[in-house]
Amino acid sequence: MSHIEEEIRNITSSLPQGVRLVAVSKFHPESSIEEAYAAGQRIFGESHVQELQRKQGHLPKDIEWHFIGHLQTNKVKYIAPYVAMIHAVDSMKLLREIDKQAAKCGRTIPCLWEVHVAREETKYGFTPDECRAAAEEGEWKRLEHIRLCGLMCMASNTEDLAQVRSEFHLARMLFNELKAGAFAGAPYFKECSWGMSHDYPVALEEGSTLIRVGSKIFGERVY
Repeated sequence: MSHIEEEIRNITSSLPQGVRLVAVSKFHPESSIEEAYAAGQRIFGESHVQELQRKQGHLPKDIEWHFIGHLQTNKVKYIAPYVAMIHAVDSMKLLREIDKQAAKCGRTIPCLWEVHVAREETKYGFTPDECRAAAEEGEWKRLEHIRLCGLMCMASNTEDLAQVRSEFHLARMLFNELKAGAFAGAPYFKECSWGMSHDYPVALEEGSTLIRVGSKIFGERVY
């Protein structure tokens, strides 16, 4: 059994019921994805449209492609026909464009709002207050070709797991608040996408339902 197959099996066998693994395959070759696929993995995460286009064209059609990186509005049209979920929706403008392109494809695309909880400066994501405001304003209800399925976040890039835990906890509390409030009538609002190779055990304890694991499975990236 290859390292990739072994890691896929080790991780998936340890996940609580209802939690899914997104194998982050960006910058890794198609052969590595094929090894993970052979081990039963079907959800893969990519963050560059051009790379995803190439891989999607060559690899098995039952793969669920999740777009996990920053997505420019002018690139949405390229992935709208097949993407299974878009994790990092960081603005209402992007959500509107996904809705528009999904309509052209006759699809409804599952999306996650990216919430900015890290203590470091990043360019992307709603603050918790912006997320609350967007949820209450309710424009998302009028967009018929997207489905908001939950939240996504990235913790600070730190070795301090107590800080990481506090950030995941903040995201979880916001999710619970939205689930009980603006999304109370939306059973599909159930996904929490947080946790990566180094911190996913903490993320699981803080309610993650989608862990995004790359280097632990595939090794260091080949740029």
